[in-house]
Amino acid sequence: MPASIKRFLKEWGLLVFLTFFVSSCRSFFAEPRYIPSGSMLPELKINDRLIIEKISLRKSFPKRGDIVVFKSPYSFDEKLISSRSKPLPNRRYCFFMSFPPMSFIPGWRDQACDAYIKRVVALPGEIVSVNTKGEVIINNELISEPYVINKCSLSLLYRCGEFENIKVPKDHILVLGDNRANSWDGRYWPGSKFLHKKEIIGKAYFRFWPLSQVGFFSK
Repeated sequence: MPASIKRFLKEWGLLVFLTFFVSSCRSFFAEPRYIPSGSMLPELKINDRLIIEKISLRKSFPKRGDIVVFKSPYSFDEKLISSRSKPLPNRRYCFFMSFPPMSFIPGWRDQACDAYIKRVVALPGEIVSVNTKGEVIINNELISEPYVINKCSLSLLYRCGEFENIKVPKDHILVLGDNRANSWDGRYWPGSKFLHKKEIIGKAYFRFWPLSQVGFFSK
């Protein structure tokens, strides 16, 4: 068998096995996710495959710097819900539509069924601001965010979701994409900028694709 075919079977065979294995455990402790956009660049690239673990955040609160997966703002933001022309889909429908080919059928996809992945930047009780570059200020101090490379340009017509001195409510967090110049996150949600902990699905734990980037996540 040619080496190129062996390499192809090895790489894709591993991907299929890991996806199937983790999918079988989806309701309990972990599930696979893929990255569909560039909102978390450079940490997460389009088409990266991750395993998110769902146990640790059941008994503890996420920490600043954690990467979390959560339900679509279209399913919990009051202003986004009020603009709908039909009722929210139920969990069964969303689960069914998460599998191809159903998820590719035009008009069947519902934004309320999507999941988002962002980074935790502010915690309950903190006074948070975001400046025109997309930088985060907590209690009047600029925090260190070495994972943020793509800040907003001052030449942009919009102001990067800038806001000042808002207190994070109890049991809520502020989540932003690392790619501050191209991320639809808490800065832009119309009902509230903050994510309630009950909307969190899990935390990014392990990247299993591409093979060159396999490994556990750290802050």
